[in-house]
Amino acid sequence: MLRPTLRQIEYALAIARSDGLSAAAAALNVSQPALSVALADLEAQLGQALFQRRKGSPLRPTGFGAQWLAQAERQIEGIAALFAAPGRPALRLAIFEDLAPLILAPLLAQATSLGLHPLTRSLGFTALGAALDRGEVDAAVSWDLGLPPGLIRETLARITPQAVLAPDHPLAGRPSLGLADLANLPLVLADQDLSIAHWRALFGSRGLSLRIAHRCASPELMRAFAAHGLGIGLGYAQPAPRISHDGRPFVLVPLHDAGQETLVLARPDAAGTAAGVAEALPGLRRFLASLFPPNVKAL
Repeated sequence: MLRPTLRQIEYALAIARSDGLSAAAAALNVSQPALSVALADLEAQLGQALFQRRKGSPLRPTGFGAQWLAQAERQIEGIAALFAAPGRPALRLAIFEDLAPLILAPLLAQATSLGLHPLTRSLGFTALGAALDRGEVDAAVSWDLGLPPGLIRETLARITPQAVLAPDHPLAGRPSLGLADLANLPLVLADQDLSIAHWRALFGSRGLSLRIAHRCASPELMRAFAAHGLGIGLGYAQPAPRISHDGRPFVLVPLHDAGQETLVLARPDAAGTAAGVAEALPGLRRFLASLFPPNVKAL
């Protein structure tokens, strides 16, 4: 009887982090057909699908897949810790899923020079907060939303929200926009954990309501909808280049009256910090400081 290999498990985790085969194949430096075959073989051995296949949408875990992948992530972390090089303390680090494309690859590429051995997980708001609360991770890089109380929060940047528009949209040429400018227009929002509730609260604080035209499974899909003129997207990330996955350009316009959101490095209180984690934190701080210099206003 065949058994899943570590490589197949790592491939499945990479697909989950990347929301698709093509991005995962590029990150792993393997061909997309090879990745697809490995995933199909793994699912055949498990007897259940790990991911939902929907044309035009990112791959998302099934209910079974979400549980299996979470358990697989923990097992892979444990195996990696067994082979951590001496003198390189293992750091269990969670990264909010929308920030992972910006942070994860350069962190892993620079880990040796920083003296780090990071065991990373890309998680949504709820799962990230729960992982911190249960002690499953030592630190997390996230927006300061939905995090459990009692954490040490080190501010990395304060980020101005952005409207995402098609280049030919009438508002695309404005230097900035206010929430009232958007209140009666169709909006495209990423339907993730606390995201829509966050935007509702911002508009509601000014007596405004949202007209949601589309709810998208990811920020990438939200930007693609906006680029095609299906509504105005709202978000905080400023990807480079300003092109959707299907090659359509979009424009970012800052929201001048929506405040700023704080990006933090969050971790349990110092009394609960293990010696190895304390040794790893300076290297992690140096890396994050290179990504988010002091006084950064927009990401």
